[in-house]
Amino acid sequence: MRPGESLEKMFQDAWIDVARFNRIDRRHARPGVRLKVPIRLDDLASFQPVPLFYPPADHHGRFILIDLSEQFLGAYEYGVLRFALPIASGGDAETPIGAFRLTAAHRTHESCLYTIEGTERPYPMNYALRFFVDRTGVSYWIHGRDLPGYPASHGCIGLYDEAMQKQQYGIPKDPQLNDAKRLYFWVLATELENDDRIELLHHPRVVIIGQAPRLQSGFRKPQ
Repeated sequence: MRPGESLEKMFQDAWIDVARFNRIDRRHARPGVRLKVPIRLDDLASFQPVPLFYPPADHHGRFILIDLSEQFLGAYEYGVLRFALPIASGGDAETPIGAFRLTAAHRTHESCLYTIEGTERPYPMNYALRFFVDRTGVSYWIHGRDLPGYPASHGCIGLYDEAMQKQQYGIPKDPQLNDAKRLYFWVLATELENDDRIELLHHPRVVIIGQAPRLQSGFRKPQ
């Protein structure tokens, strides 16, 4: 990307598809960043690198598959893919792999370990869904965050939350991408506005497979 360029200017109506294909948000799509696009932009509309049907999920009304190698999440209903979302996971084995179950939800969760860069404000983890607690008591969540186009979390699974980015950074001015909210409401099956943490019983299984790519394999940090 060159100075003055943006996803919207470069790709017009296809900018969202390009963003999802690159697992990147508009705040990080800035001059100096290299983007991957297919020869035919129209091919992006149907792009999703997770299975359309996942047999281990065929007896589950809600089932989440996360592929670290692809940096994508699939939401399944009785084995059928309902939607797929780009993610930002941890790198270097920071995100646990295996079979888990969602145990808590918190619409306005905040990190107790990390802050917004350059400030002392706790990092927002909106629309958070907890899937794992390690032996030291550290919780791992699926939640809204920024997507820089490469594995960047400390172990959690991050999804688009442009509304949070506008609030914290002022970019973008017109938030449109909020995959964290979409997944949260799909899991809870209602648009709950409760700001308290909710303990979940008998909620979706989460299976995490693959290995997060190294930066040199295509997910490049901006200079």
